[in-house]
Amino acid sequence: MKSENSFSLSGNIVDLHTETVFKGTVHIENGFIKSIVRDESVEKDHFILPGLIDSHIHIESSMLVPPEFARLAVVHGTVATVSDPHEIANVLGIPGVEFMIENGKKVPFKFYFGASACVPATPFETAGSRLGPKELEDLLSRDEIKYLSEMMNYPGVIRRDESEMQKIAIARKYGKPADGHAPGVKGEDARKYAEAGITTDHECYTMEEALDKLKYGMNIQIREGSAAKNFEALIGLMENYPDRVLFCSDDKHPDDLADGHINQLVKRAIDKGYDPVKVLKSAILNPVKHYKLDVGTLQTGDPADMIVVDNLHDFNILQTYVNGIKVAENGKTLIQPVNTTHPNAFHAQPITVDQVRLAAEGKKIKVIVAYDGELITGIKYVTPKVIDGNVISDTENDILKIVVLNRYRKAEPAVAFIHNFGLKTGAIASSVAHDSHNIVAVGAEDEQIVKAINLVIAQKGGISVVRGEEQKGLPLPVAGLMSDADGYRIAAQYHELDKEAHQMGSTLRAPYMTLSFMALLVIPELKLSDKGLFDGNTFSFTSIFRN
Repeated sequence: MKSENSFSLSGNIVDLHTETVFKGTVHIENGFIKSIVRDESVEKDHFILPGLIDSHIHIESSMLVPPEFARLAVVHGTVATVSDPHEIANVLGIPGVEFMIENGKKVPFKFYFGASACVPATPFETAGSRLGPKELEDLLSRDEIKYLSEMMNYPGVIRRDESEMQKIAIARKYGKPADGHAPGVKGEDARKYAEAGITTDHECYTMEEALDKLKYGMNIQIREGSAAKNFEALIGLMENYPDRVLFCSDDKHPDDLADGHINQLVKRAIDKGYDPVKVLKSAILNPVKHYKLDVGTLQTGDPADMIVVDNLHDFNILQTYVNGIKVAENGKTLIQPVNTTHPNAFHAQPITVDQVRLAAEGKKIKVIVAYDGELITGIKYVTPKVIDGNVISDTENDILKIVVLNRYRKAEPAVAFIHNFGLKTGAIASSVAHDSHNIVAVGAEDEQIVKAINLVIAQKGGISVVRGEEQKGLPLPVAGLMSDADGYRIAAQYHELDKEAHQMGSTLRAPYMTLSFMALLVIPELKLSDKGLFDGNTFSFTSIFRN
């Protein structure tokens, strides 16, 4: 796909730098903006503005390789992402990051990757690789790597642990920002975290928390993804801090990406009465400045990264351009599919029902409480349902068995229980399981859980649903995280599996997305790793049973 050598666009031009809108014509030559000419005689009513940017996302969570992600995202006016390759780095290390960089270059879209700061995220789980100071120095020295991605070990940063401070120092050495990840951190701890050199946070879920972090110098990324949704809680920051706010999705499953992206947040903010130009600065200019991105902002000499919308209220995307290349028009992607390789690390062996049985050893069990639209979980103590001396799923009280299995080598599964998944029958499983991406499954019956896990193993990664004798799967052959098949087809397949989980009783809006975070130990309170039940408050393993 080549850019037109030269062409022009006329309409209402949005200048985010001067916060003005004027009629005129943008002249593009060889992928760059040659000139912008004011012309009040222009009769076209549409608006021309810079393309949108997702300021923090894990491309892998879309279950699509970068080119397929781009094919869907450009339809919604996205021209660039600030992408943390943390997921594939946990599976494949630096070769995984290099795969994302090179694969992303195959299409006209601007992927900007970070050096993942916490691989593995904790020592309490099994990952496929490790990025220490030597590996981070290697990555951060590269022009393609724009930042040190989220510092998940926020207790270590607050304590000034030598290992964590060394990572931040490497980023500073190369003049690159360090992203944060500190859910619930406020007050003095927020001050210490920010003063260590952390510049952003996308984990705020209350206004109080966000204001504390702003006070101490951090920028706030308002997140609205497939699982975590903090837009409503934080959009009020636009009133007084439009220059300190960025928009991000963090994690976006394929069906949600097919429906919309950052354009949805822009429209929602405008619908709430915020100045469209200030909202667009948050969605475009702020990330460009913060991460020093080579993304055009509709200035003479800039790359021609632009979108055309019908107006600044309905905000329907009519056209998207990247480097002067028209990549989407009227809801249709113009980016063609590309071929890709299938790097992976998947060595789990099939398991049996006996391996997921749990003998009763106490009067109460400690149960993970999942919350819809949140990554955090709670803890509750319940009297277990016991049959023949074994604790089993109690569908009547929505206490279901959850299992995590090491995907990198043959191992025994870890077993616990979870509330709020709502399944009345069957099981679901996935090898998309932040952060180490072992296999995670939840279900109403042991036999169904085992079938769901073994189907994922047979696929060498992917997601699955089992309902009675019926089994369905979606293979993810790239690192057990992504597919290189047509993005819209993957979105449709994912939607069908998601619908099946709902038909089995799940009341969660996105059951697979929520499931994928139930092994994420760095988010409190209670999670399950492949090594056992983990208390995020004490950052240590904990027992399932209590007398």
